[in-house]
Amino acid sequence: MKQPYQRRQAQMQAGVATAEDGFVIMDGPDGVAVTMTAEAALGTGESLIAAAAVAQSQIARRTDEASGSA
Repeated sequence: MKQPYQRRQAQMQAGVATAEDGFVIMDGPDGVAVTMTAEAALGTGESLIAAAAVAQSQIARRTDEASGSA
């Protein structure tokens, strides 16, 4: 029987990227490792930066609403 989906705790620790033999290796928390081409790593980095900016604005908006500043 399948276990119901459980939301994981958000990671507070950043991953670390290194370059080896023309590939980018991203080592993350809990033993996560991803190998990407340079192009894929650039796209992933851009996407992460854009998503982080949106997430920060969502947190700021939520904080403003909670304090009655909105």
